[in-house]
Amino acid sequence: MSRPVIGLCGNPNVGKSTFFNAATGMKQHTGNWTGKTVGLQSGTARVDGRAVTLVDVPGAYSLRPVSQEEQQAAAFVTEGAADAYIVVCDGTSLNRSLPLALQIMARQGRVVICVNLLDEAARRGIRVDTETLSRALGVPVLGTAARSKKGIDRVLRAAAELADGSAPAPFHLDRGPAESEAEACHRLARALCREAVQGAEKGQLERRHRLDVLLTGRLLGLPLMGLLLGLVFFLTLKGANYPSALLSRGFAFLEGWLRRGLQALGAPAFLIGLLLDGVYGVTATVVAVMLPPMAIFFPLFTLLEDLGYLPRVAFDLDRCFAGCHACGKQALTVCMGFGCNAVGVTGCRIIDSKRERLIAILTNGVTPCNGRFPAILALLTVFFGGGLLSAGLMVGVVAFSLLMTLLLSRLLSQTVLRGQPSAYTLELPPFRMPQVGKVILRSLLDRTLRVLLRAVTVAAPCGLVIYLLGHLPLTGPSLLSCLVRTLEPAGRFFGLDGAILTGFLLGLPANEIVLPLTLMGYGAAGLSAGEALGPSLLSAGWTPVTALCFIVFSLLHFPCSTTLLTIKKETGSWGWCLLAAALPTGFGLLFCLMLRLLGGALL
Repeated sequence: MSRPVIGLCGNPNVGKSTFFNAATGMKQHTGNWTGKTVGLQSGTARVDGRAVTLVDVPGAYSLRPVSQEEQQAAAFVTEGAADAYIVVCDGTSLNRSLPLALQIMARQGRVVICVNLLDEAARRGIRVDTETLSRALGVPVLGTAARSKKGIDRVLRAAAELADGSAPAPFHLDRGPAESEAEACHRLARALCREAVQGAEKGQLERRHRLDVLLTGRLLGLPLMGLLLGLVFFLTLKGANYPSALLSRGFAFLEGWLRRGLQALGAPAFLIGLLLDGVYGVTATVVAVMLPPMAIFFPLFTLLEDLGYLPRVAFDLDRCFAGCHACGKQALTVCMGFGCNAVGVTGCRIIDSKRERLIAILTNGVTPCNGRFPAILALLTVFFGGGLLSAGLMVGVVAFSLLMTLLLSRLLSQTVLRGQPSAYTLELPPFRMPQVGKVILRSLLDRTLRVLLRAVTVAAPCGLVIYLLGHLPLTGPSLLSCLVRTLEPAGRFFGLDGAILTGFLLGLPANEIVLPLTLMGYGAAGLSAGEALGPSLLSAGWTPVTALCFIVFSLLHFPCSTTLLTIKKETGSWGWCLLAAALPTGFGLLFCLMLRLLGGALL
């Protein structure tokens, strides 16, 4: 018997991806905001020992599409691409999500309605009578709490049984003479909810409304966003200092044991240097500098994400992007870019207009990603302390990146990508209490350790290569010293130096390794594992102005190779890819020059 295909449909932000992950064991990104699933995702689920293919369809509000993700969802349903369909609805707001289920039922007979978030609905005093809905609609209606995996097996079993049986007739939707399908679906949804839904305390709705007014108001929205980000950065900076120093001492201690062991085995000095000063030194520096801030920052940021705060950030920034003749949805892709710029570029698919999508793609590299945050945080701690000043400067760094995103968007919209901003719908999801334990575990495993593993995977071979560059040829100046010396005049002119420019060039594979490669560029012996970051930079002649120039160039330079390849894939053009690299780099060098001149005038 062939494996059945079951489509997982529903509005954005109803828990589809959570259901999908729970059913398949996969780890598709989930969060309390719209726009995460921008393409079809498939996985294998098991129903009574039998494998079925489960397809997570992008969220849609209607089968009459107005966006790219809704086009994919509508095509998947109307073309009958699945043997059965599970339509996930929000049990806390059934009136909003039931109309799509009715549209799907009008086109396909094999439908199971999954009323999700019943645990949250119960906490709000809302009760959904699924049996009444099932009798009224003539299809299975089952309740779930996907975050705790309750009820998922029953829903999958019902869908698999429908997929195996004969196809029932689609739902007959009674419509008035001048009534559209959407109007009929909303009218019927309201009538069904009056019969099957009880609760929805008015006081709770009013409190949530007042909170939204506070967080998205013209007067306090942006200042509150700055204060909240400042608190996150302050906790990160204060908490990362001690474990980072502890890791450095631990790696230094281990390096001593490894060096003595290799010497006792009679290993040649060149091999010891290659393994310890090259591979081990760079890798240990990456771990000691990156791991502590990531282990604090990512869980805090994920808590804000699960709480439902990111859509409020997008709402606050919408007017800014509209003023730059860009799409307000670009604010959501910026939020994705804080995790990974390649993901942010892919997420630009949620923008319907090709012109506005290109603007978002070309400017996403300005957003500081996972790989850049740890180095920026470390430099702020070294040169400005780990207290309120550094936290305020970190908020300033994020604000500067947003301003540059707006500036570049405006520049593009007035030159090569002229046009007017388009209208769109942005849903503000309800605030949800995050599952703190799961959030911390997920952020540590899916973000911190994954980014760290990627950095280590890139750092080890790069450490080997740069050590060889620093020691070849065996006589005369090394290749690395020649490269650093060649770039030194340009580096000094822009407030940097040759080693920093070398670190950025050789760090093209991943932003995480730029700072360790820069440190190795200061001497053929490289950076010994566990060596303190501050003394190493000060001995290399760094000043606070140098650190600020490094931070600015970290924000404004060519994206990493993964992001560049993603831009090529999304745009289909190496020309747009080249512009995405050249535009921020040019502005980055200009701002570094301004900082050098300003610093020289003040000091």
